[in-house]
Amino acid sequence: MSKRTATELQHTSGNDSGSRKTPRAAEQRERTVPEDEIGEFEDGWEDEYESDEDVIDGAEKEDDDDGMDVDGVMPAIEESDETPAAPNVFIPGVHKLEKDEILEADDTVYLMRHSMNVNWPCLSFDVLRDNLGDQRQRFPATAYIVAGTQADVAKNNELSVYKMSSLHRTQKDTDDSDSDNDDDDDEALDEDPILEFRSVPHLGGVNRVRAQPLPSSSALPPASQPYYVASWAETGKVHIWDVRPLIEALDVPGYSPDKSRTHSPAFTINSHARTEGFAMDWASSGGASPSALRLLTGDIHAKIYLTTTTPSGFNALSQPFLSHTSSVEDLQWSPSEATVFASCSADQSIQIWDVRSKGRKSVAGIERAHESDVNVISWNRATSYLLLSGGDEGGVKVWDLRNVAKKGASTPDPTPAATFAWHRAPITSIEWHPTEDSIFAASGADDQVTLWDLAVEQDDDETGAMDETPEGGRDVPPQLLFVHQGQSDVKEVHWHPQIPGAVISTALDGFNIFKTISV
Repeated sequence: MSKRTATELQHTSGNDSGSRKTPRAAEQRERTVPEDEIGEFEDGWEDEYESDEDVIDGAEKEDDDDGMDVDGVMPAIEESDETPAAPNVFIPGVHKLEKDEILEADDTVYLMRHSMNVNWPCLSFDVLRDNLGDQRQRFPATAYIVAGTQADVAKNNELSVYKMSSLHRTQKDTDDSDSDNDDDDDEALDEDPILEFRSVPHLGGVNRVRAQPLPSSSALPPASQPYYVASWAETGKVHIWDVRPLIEALDVPGYSPDKSRTHSPAFTINSHARTEGFAMDWASSGGASPSALRLLTGDIHAKIYLTTTTPSGFNALSQPFLSHTSSVEDLQWSPSEATVFASCSADQSIQIWDVRSKGRKSVAGIERAHESDVNVISWNRATSYLLLSGGDEGGVKVWDLRNVAKKGASTPDPTPAATFAWHRAPITSIEWHPTEDSIFAASGADDQVTLWDLAVEQDDDETGAMDETPEGGRDVPPQLLFVHQGQSDVKEVHWHPQIPGAVISTALDGFNIFKTISV
């Protein structure tokens, strides 16, 4: 069975075609000498015994070297004119796997790569903050996530907190046993990761899970304070859970949380009247206090509801926001304006809202953002006028919200700042990097997780806007940094906010967590 290598796509500045970084797999050939070329040892000092035929380049050439004439006693090394064979790199949309071919990961382009299987598919998850520190680089790494299952029957579903530990640096396949990178500490070990979890029953499959946002400068709340997670159930209800006891159960040996606190939701939103939904996003005023939280939820009947928190508890508002004409697919609060949020829908539009507006109608929008359903959006936290969107047709677009007109204006839809048509199936998830405002990750139903950098420039860019990828996607866009493959039916991807460059993805066959050398 032959193998093709999935590898990094790395581009150089000023070269719009870029260059792929290939694995260090150059084969060193051992030189062999034919028997008829091996002669007796000749003393380089005994020139008087040499015949005219043995003099190299003629008798008149003088040898300035007083030592042995190596060229005279050793056969010449013949250099091959053949170009070394390039590694068999698989590029989605360009190559096609044959029946006898499989993909094999190129570990030379990963700093870390681990796969973990679970009992039931978890098609939505979120990263939980921890007390292990920000901007951590050391291995082995540890990460916490919360996820919801899609079990065979409704009663078998669970909401689970996972602890991924022993996430070691990926070992490179190299022949250099004396490499300077070989350390005696834990970073040089190559072990299987450990996946632990604590779960609570969840009636119905989990469509979407989102964790309470915590300020980047704050630590995990103490055990006495709640850490809320919201789950969109296929039953049409949104449940809010306190997962803090589940985290404690993973970290404290022998600790068993009180089931009365964990097995029942802290609050259930019934505003959607048993209508299923997928869109959900938390907002915070900037503090870690639960009283500052607000939760948006959107359903397949185009309704968006707001739930707020007060010192006395949660308050689900009864009046919906109505401007979409089809299913609300995703929601995002503005990172800079506390009352503003964005939504996307199967009606092909992106709408901008202000919770203070009368009539609960959107205040601005892009009516035809994509050619089909707009599945996901992401609001840039560092550059707050940039919004990402991913469509059912596989397109990814970057929008400059400064060009979006208010409702009632006759201005046509703005042109996206960038358009990428690399994915060949619906975009299932998209997210800006938490600190780098030009980098984002996307996943698609074509089993790809892609990493992009908008800061990569093109030589032929004369207008300042990035060109669209040629139809067919056969040319690698300069902004495409990396393609991660190997999972089946990828549903969601998130950056880890405390481990720079770490990406976690979920699919039908479990979780992947990885770091690349390109981000």
